[in-house]
Amino acid sequence: KDIQYIFSMYYNKLEVARFDSNVGKYVGYTEFGVKQANYWNSNPSEISGRKAQRETYCLHNVGNWYPNM
Repeated sequence: KDIQYIFSMYYNKLEVARFDSNVGKYVGYTEFGVKQANYWNSNPSEISGRKAQRETYCLHNVGNWYPNM
């Protein structure tokens, strides 16, 4: 299944960092976001928890959102 889970963090309408399930890690878009992404990526439980969100939230609800798939 081609389901992508994206978790974005914003500050002042600017995207600071994002977790992308296709990449499998956090990516920072500002200087602060890069520092935070490095910190989160160094924590294996944070990464595995975000990867599990794709399974629990996205794949569980895809049948409700797109019943003809």
